[in-house]
Amino acid sequence: MFFFAPKPKSSLQSSVYDHSPPTIFFPRQGSFLGRLRHFVDIIDPSTLLVSEERLQECIKLLDDFKHHRLPPGVSDQQLWEAQKVKQAIIHPDTGEKIFMPFRMSGMTSNEDLPPKRGLFYHNACVNYANRNATKPTPTAKFLQGYVGAVTSAVSIAVGLNVLIQKANKLSPSTRMIIQRLVPFPAVACANICNVGLMRHSELTEGVDVLDGDGNVVGSSKIAAKHAIMETAFTRVVLPMPIFVLPPILMSYLEKMRFLQNHRRLRLPIHSLVCLATFSLSLPLAISLFPQMSQIEASHLEPEIAMATDCRVLTYNKGL
Repeated sequence: MFFFAPKPKSSLQSSVYDHSPPTIFFPRQGSFLGRLRHFVDIIDPSTLLVSEERLQECIKLLDDFKHHRLPPGVSDQQLWEAQKVKQAIIHPDTGEKIFMPFRMSGMTSNEDLPPKRGLFYHNACVNYANRNATKPTPTAKFLQGYVGAVTSAVSIAVGLNVLIQKANKLSPSTRMIIQRLVPFPAVACANICNVGLMRHSELTEGVDVLDGDGNVVGSSKIAAKHAIMETAFTRVVLPMPIFVLPPILMSYLEKMRFLQNHRRLRLPIHSLVCLATFSLSLPLAISLFPQMSQIEASHLEPEIAMATDCRVLTYNKGL
């Protein structure tokens, strides 16, 4: 599931029993390909249809496996499938279900297309639902971040529309440059603001960092800064393929006689192309960094570095 080579029958058993929390149910994410295989499972839309009964069965199966209480006859494939379901639905910090529309598997196909106001509301909720949640977020701070994230994103979107409208009065070459080059940095800036404002409480409260045994060593603002920066970078990379591939593909498709004779099909075909592109770009972008990131203790606050003998600590970067 997370590796290209076929897994031996004992592969999951080895990966779980040989590691302590918090990586106990996180596959090895040391390589980009390993993370890619992992996140392809996490964003599988079929997990949106998992029933509560099925989810509880998966959680119990993994808990039994963790405590060496597995009933006979459970296959390796059943364990991997249970792990996939749990990781797609349950937040790793709170242990609670992520609201279905705001899971990574629930991101809409046009999530990072040129700005539309409704998308920024959804983006803000996705960023919040998949944050590092080791510290509670007061309602006032959530609302403050939400209003700030949506306001900044919509402001950038409105400014982009005004700029494109004014570009119609410019020379053809200048207009083409603006229309082609401006949307991406505008969307990237909006995404950065969205992530930063929805998760700004992490910068003031810090996030929990864990030792090799899964024990909380302390709360680090430096780790929180790394987590938000890495997440924001993935949001910059995310729309890149969407701004590049669909125009190229549509330029070829529109030359086909079929589309020339059926012009009404251009919009649905363009939507399908964007859907396919987004389905490709989402796992690629979030695979740039492990969800459970590591940082050397010496790079954190002095009180945290002195509180543990572990050289490397772990924290949940969020998605």
